[in-house]
Amino acid sequence: MFSTPDAWVWDFWFADDGARYHLFFLYASRALHDPDARHLRASIGHAVSEDLITWERVADALVRSDPPAPDDVATWTGSIVRAPDGAWHLFYTGVTWRDGGFIQTVCRATSPDLLTWRKDPHNPIVVPDSRWYETWGDGTWADQAWRDPWVFADPHGSGWHMFVTARSRSGAGMPSDDVLDRGVVGHATSPDLTEWTVQEPLSAPGAGFGQAEVIQIADVDGQPILLFSCLATELAGARRVTGGSGGIWALAADSVIGPFDLGRAVAVTDDSLYVGRLLQDRSGRWLLFAFRNRGPDGSFVGAITDPMPFNAAAITAAAPRG
Repeated sequence: MFSTPDAWVWDFWFADDGARYHLFFLYASRALHDPDARHLRASIGHAVSEDLITWERVADALVRSDPPAPDDVATWTGSIVRAPDGAWHLFYTGVTWRDGGFIQTVCRATSPDLLTWRKDPHNPIVVPDSRWYETWGDGTWADQAWRDPWVFADPHGSGWHMFVTARSRSGAGMPSDDVLDRGVVGHATSPDLTEWTVQEPLSAPGAGFGQAEVIQIADVDGQPILLFSCLATELAGARRVTGGSGGIWALAADSVIGPFDLGRAVAVTDDSLYVGRLLQDRSGRWLLFAFRNRGPDGSFVGAITDPMPFNAAAITAAAPRG
C-alpha cells in the first residue's frame, strides 16, 4: 500500500518508462484536519517503483499556478501518454473559481523524463462545448464538470482520443429530464496531442449516474473494459431508488472508442475503494488498483492499494442483459 504520514492520497494514475513504474497522485496535507477540504488544496505528487508494491516518493510533479490561471485553485486528476517524439504529456484537470462556481478544464504539461514538468502556456487546452455538455450555470451542481482526462492513441493509428468526466447539457431521450442523471463519457480528439476538437458524448444520459468519474478504457486480453467511479450519493434514477452501492464500476464494451451503454455497467467494489485503475505489468498480468476511501468506521483513509488481480470475464458475465 502507498501512503504518506503527512498527507492524504487519493486519485492517481501511472506511467511506465520501461525501467520503472511511475505513480502520480493527488495529495493534500493532513494539517487541514478535515479530509473533505483536501480537494481545494490538491497537488500532484510522484513516486517510482520497480515492482508496483514498494514505492519511493520523488519530487512533486505539479502544483497550482498563481492567479489568474485555469489551475489557480488546484491541480486534479489526469493521465500520461508518450508522444512519437519521446516527450511525455501529462493531461490534468485545472480548477479555478469564477462567477460563483468551480470551473474545471483540461490542461497539459510536458516532460522529457517524467521528472521535470513544464505547463503549457496555452492552458486550458480543452474546454466543454456547450452544444452537448453542461457548463457552469446550466445545471444545479456547484461546479462545471470537465475533468479527469484519459488520453490514449487511436487503435487504428489516426490520432488521439480523450475521455472526460462530463455531464450532458440535456436529458434528451430520457423518460424524464432528471438533472441528476446526466453523467456521460465526454470525448475529444486530436491529431497531435496539441490541437483538440470536442466531440459529442460517447454515452447517453439516463444511465443512473450523476457523474462517471476518473474514466479509463483498457483492452484487457481482447475485451475492452471501461472503468469509472460513482458514489452512492451521486447515483440517479432507478439506481438511486433501489439503493445502489457506490464505488468502482466497469463495463464490458464493444470497442475502446465507444459508444458506451453505461446502463450495462456493474459495480466492482463498494465505496470502501474508489478510482479504479487498470495496469498491465511487464509479465502481461492485468492488475487493478484503487485508493482506500472509507475505513470500517466510515472515516476517510486516503491511501493507494497494492495491486489486485483483475478478471475481465467476470465483468462480462455480470453485465445485465437486454
